[in-house]
Amino acid sequence: MHLPPAFLVLFTSAALLANADAETHTVIFVNNCGFGTPLLKANGQTLSTGQTVSFDGPLLSAFAFLQTGSCGDNGESCTLVETTLRNPTSPGLGSVSDISLIPPHSFSVASGFEYFNGCDGAGADCTSNSCVTAFHGPGDPPVQVPCEADNVS
Repeated sequence: MHLPPAFLVLFTSAALLANADAETHTVIFVNNCGFGTPLLKANGQTLSTGQTVSFDGPLLSAFAFLQTGSCGDNGESCTLVETTLRNPTSPGLGSVSDISLIPPHSFSVASGFEYFNGCDGAGADCTSNSCVTAFHGPGDPPVQVPCEADNVS
């Protein structure tokens, strides 16, 4: 994570102090492009249009992209950051995020993500169409970045 990409999604997770079994996750957008609107979506709903947003409980099968005016409603034709943020219930079932350029998605702007308050610094950047940190096709080797920290803050 040496050079920040133009569009960065930061993930944080923290346990609620009042209830040890509860969890909360926060998504923070950093748009260094000077244009476009960051979008976070899941289950057909827009969850954020660039503002920091927190969730009580897990955030499952969400995705983010920078709407530049040429992206489809689900990020088609744009760089896509996919994420599931959850406290692990057993090994291998924690948070996981990746960057996707699998068609109909394609490189549009330098993008990335990074975990904070647990798994600090873990993440990925994609600064060109040929970046090796993104999925380019369904048969690609795994590029997901996991975070197995439980109730991190």
